[in-house]
Amino acid sequence: MTAAQLRARRWAAQWLDRASGRSPAAVAGAVLAIQAQDASAARRALRARAIGLDAAGVDAALADGSLVVSWLMRGTLHLVRAEDLPWLHALTAPGRFPASTRRLGQLGVPPDAADRAVALIERAIAGDGPQRREQLVDRLVAAGLPAAGQAPAHLLGLAALRGVVVLDSGGGGPARYGLWRDRLAAPPASLSGESRERALAELARRYLTGHGPATDDDLARWSGLGLRDARAGLRAIGAGLEELGGGLLDLAGRDADVPAPAPRLLGAFDPYVLGWRDRGFLVAAKHARRVHPGAGILRAIAAVDGRAVATWTGRRTGGRLRVELDAFARIPAAARKALDADARDLAAFEGLA
Repeated sequence: MTAAQLRARRWAAQWLDRASGRSPAAVAGAVLAIQAQDASAARRALRARAIGLDAAGVDAALADGSLVVSWLMRGTLHLVRAEDLPWLHALTAPGRFPASTRRLGQLGVPPDAADRAVALIERAIAGDGPQRREQLVDRLVAAGLPAAGQAPAHLLGLAALRGVVVLDSGGGGPARYGLWRDRLAAPPASLSGESRERALAELARRYLTGHGPATDDDLARWSGLGLRDARAGLRAIGAGLEELGGGLLDLAGRDADVPAPAPRLLGAFDPYVLGWRDRGFLVAAKHARRVHPGAGILRAIAAVDGRAVATWTGRRTGGRLRVELDAFARIPAAARKALDADARDLAAFEGLA
């Protein structure tokens, strides 16, 4: 498989062909999970995969509960469909408890104080509704519980690990913490034995749906689970799996004849940039640090033929969004024109046209 073929197949798997009639929840389900520590970037990831969406529609999906944000893969905030949160949480949370306990201990928070803090956080939200972080910190201080430095962030993280809280944006506006039980119909799940095996199979199938072709190591890296779990999930797909050589796997029967990727602006932390261990298919090694400078940062890119040719920034000027490219590869005139059109679409999506 050539690099161009790999880019085209991954582009299509990611729903970057863009089509009308795709809801925010349908797009999130197609790629399974969208990294969301940057809320505007997560919205832009949805925009890049559907025609006719706007930011208000994404906020409405968050407000009505069809989309939810919580700490999942690699302990990072992700945007997912509400029905996918319980099993994803059940797969990804258990492995993070030891690190949570260790870090809280380093911050001077013993287990009993952590338990009391989580209980207080739950009571505060139950009594007064979704709370901003600073409001919850005030509650911790008033109760004489640890609230200095990084302690509140890790206590809120523990509450999320236990399935007590999720992030509740309220459909836009400042991020707040809400109760899982208020935001989701299904309670947190517990997996063991056959139920965990089924969840691993679902993870592998859904990952390949939105990221194939990919390797077992890609799945392990993306999910934050171990390679053994990734391989177990892939094995469970059985005859539904196709080996493409070089360690690449995909779902059997998938159409390999897909069109070349169209020029597109992708936001920071976009799943197309984030979804695989090796980004060599996307950006040449000599330009890699332009896209991934380190410290977990993945910049917004302009892609031509599925390959990064520039990073970009969006600036608000006079109530409008202006996109500025910082090119590191040649951009043909026709591609530049298409990127300009996509910039106008992005501005319309954000209500800044």
